[in-house]
Amino acid sequence: MLWREPVFPCLEKMMYPLLYPSPLDRVSWPYWALGCYLMIFISIVHADETILSIEQAVQLAQAGNPGLAEIKARAEALAAIPSQEGALPDPTLNFDTLNVPTSSFSLHKEDMTMMDVGVSQTIPFPGKLALKEQAAEQEALAAADSVDVARLRLVRDVKQAWWRLFYYDRAINVIAESEQFFQQLIDTAQSRYKAGQGQQQDVLLAQLELSKLKDEKIELISMRHSTGIQLNTLLSRNSDTLIKLPDQAEIKTPVLVVADLQTQAMEHSPLFEQHRKMLGAAKTRIEIAEKDFYPDLTLGAGYAVRQNTPSSESRSDFASVKLSINLPIYAEQKQAKAVDQRNSELLQEQYALQDEHNKVHGEIAANTAQYLHAKQRLALFEHEIIPQAQQTVSSLMAGYPVGKADFSNLLRTQLSLFQYQSQYWKSLVETQQLLAELSNLIGEELTHD
Repeated sequence: MLWREPVFPCLEKMMYPLLYPSPLDRVSWPYWALGCYLMIFISIVHADETILSIEQAVQLAQAGNPGLAEIKARAEALAAIPSQEGALPDPTLNFDTLNVPTSSFSLHKEDMTMMDVGVSQTIPFPGKLALKEQAAEQEALAAADSVDVARLRLVRDVKQAWWRLFYYDRAINVIAESEQFFQQLIDTAQSRYKAGQGQQQDVLLAQLELSKLKDEKIELISMRHSTGIQLNTLLSRNSDTLIKLPDQAEIKTPVLVVADLQTQAMEHSPLFEQHRKMLGAAKTRIEIAEKDFYPDLTLGAGYAVRQNTPSSESRSDFASVKLSINLPIYAEQKQAKAVDQRNSELLQEQYALQDEHNKVHGEIAANTAQYLHAKQRLALFEHEIIPQAQQTVSSLMAGYPVGKADFSNLLRTQLSLFQYQSQYWKSLVETQQLLAELSNLIGEELTHD
């Protein structure tokens, strides 16, 4: 049922002057033939270069889509945070000049005038840094899962756009075959009308249907162009890049069970993994907030140098050690509220996970039902409706030229056949698009039968 355009459209014209050359043809033939051969060669090379398989489309999208690259960059940025969160605060180095008399600004007169150097280090309460690093790691892993979520959605969008193009190509081919049929029917009706065996309205009706087919073909070409722009955008290519699909494609029709798909989604979907890790991060944030009720410790040490007296007597230097803690005396307004905040954020993540669970399970059930219905229709069209319609058209077409078949029945049956063939391709493409959506939902490629 696949229709293919002629690969060498000028061969027929080439053969006529070769078989029946005129004097002028004998002179121009070599140059004209060379030009045709060059056109054929160029068209073959061009066709080979522009054919885009669905696997190639997916690879191009994953390699060059800027939206996916943006999410990857964000995940890489978050991956650099955990080590920062787990590190101690930077120590503080201080230089001080103490007790300098303002009357003379002399460093020798007063015994308590000194130059001090010190260092201090804040040490968070034990466990705080480890928890902060753990929370940041969970958020970074969730961001990495978001890359997989975006990648799966991109693959789904590319596949569905590719299959829409495949449908438009097949539908345009069906119309081309129907145009040939109606042109043949018009010729037959005109011959019968000229012979006084048919009616002029038969010719007019066939011409009208042919014009309607041409209008539908224009509409399909327009939709194909729009879909091609969408696919080029996903592939990060110029919108006017020519997309030529192969004449045939691998069709997958696996047997699907809703419960199995839902289990696969819970085990493999990066969307659920992302929510689980965000849920873990929210729990860790609660522990951090509870740790904030305990004070942090700051340790410091210093050394003060004193100058000799004006009479050159030596003065002893001073050494100092300090210990300080922050006092969480506003715990009701700060730390307690922070715990409430983190508990609410935990509830938010729990509800988000449950909501995604319900949505994905519902979408899996709905898409699987649509897939099974489309698969049943596909089998019905392929094995029953289309063969029966083709036999009916062939029988009526054989009987019409000799007046044994009604023209309106022939016209109606051929139009029905055209619709059935289009619906066949639509159902076939629908099964593949639904498989692409289900693969996105469960987080892995669906296998064959």
